Amino acid sequence: MNDLNELIKSVSDISLQYVWIGLQKTGLNKWQWSSGEPALYLNWAPGKPNGVDDCGIIANGQWNNTPCGSNQQFICNGSTGLVFVNQAMNWRDAQSYCRQNHIDLVSVRNQNENQQIISDITLSGSCIWIGLFRDSWQWSDLSNSSFRYWKPGQPDNSGGNEGCVVTEPNAQGQWHDISCTNQFSFVCHEDAELILIRENLTWAEALRYCRQNHVDLVSVHSEEMQHRVKNVVKRASTAVVWMGLHNYCVMNMWLWLSGEIVCYQNWAPGNGTTQENCKLEKRKGAVQSGGDQRWISLPESYKLNFVCSRN
Repeated sequence: MNDLNELIKSVSDISLQYVWIGLQKTGLNKWQWSSGEPALYLNWAPGKPNGVDDCGIIANGQWNNTPCGSNQQFICNGSTGLVFVNQAMNWRDAQSYCRQNHIDLVSVRNQNENQQIISDITLSGSCIWIGLFRDSWQWSDLSNSSFRYWKPGQPDNSGGNEGCVVTEPNAQGQWHDISCTNQFSFVCHEDAELILIRENLTWAEALRYCRQNHVDLVSVHSEEMQHRVKNVVKRASTAVVWMGLHNYCVMNMWLWLSGEIVCYQNWAPGNGTTQENCKLEKRKGAVQSGGDQRWISLPESYKLNFVCSRN
């Protein structure tokens, strides 16, 4: 909702009925958790899931699918464990309640967690919401956010070809599915902390540029930061893009400019895991701008685009 509120504030023309957002239909109707995680462990009752009901419940210790608009009690993940909420709400309202008061609707990722829910929570109702749902929508930046803010009755796929989504600024920003061929205003997103420089410089030149004009060449310490870098480098004019990653030849270690060793790794096969030959030229780390955007080791004299961090 914070993102949505910022979006609405950025729309200065209040006469606009619809504004495009980056949600689009993929054709793959997949189960996932409210947290955004894919549902790898599933414990369906025999014959389930069936029909087109797209939200998950636990009933008598087994999983069933049921209409998301029905009212059920539910379980939240809390900071100290599971929280059973003895109020009947539809799935989306239950999700909002959990996010506002605890963490999220509960995820059940393995048999142990499933057994814990069944044994630890006093199930006073016949059906209990869990954070399981399915839809075929995906954000254009490929993030796994499960946030949805549909207007009542939406999505309805009117005419059978509504594969894109608009927000309605004058209706609290609620969403409609609509044909992708319509023409509307739109809002772009830019990462405030990362900037792609589309100049071709050596690694040392790129480092100097970032430190003079921003903060530093980017360090990628987590999968989340890798995802953000991927979104930025898609617009690069070179096949690979410099990062703040360098090889410390004496010990054959890869380090970030901060001096931290590389814990999270995303190397392409054959890169980053073998002894580097530093006799001819020192090696630095770059990220592919296309494909699956893995990291590769290159001589530092290559001239490439690069990503600077702004804080």
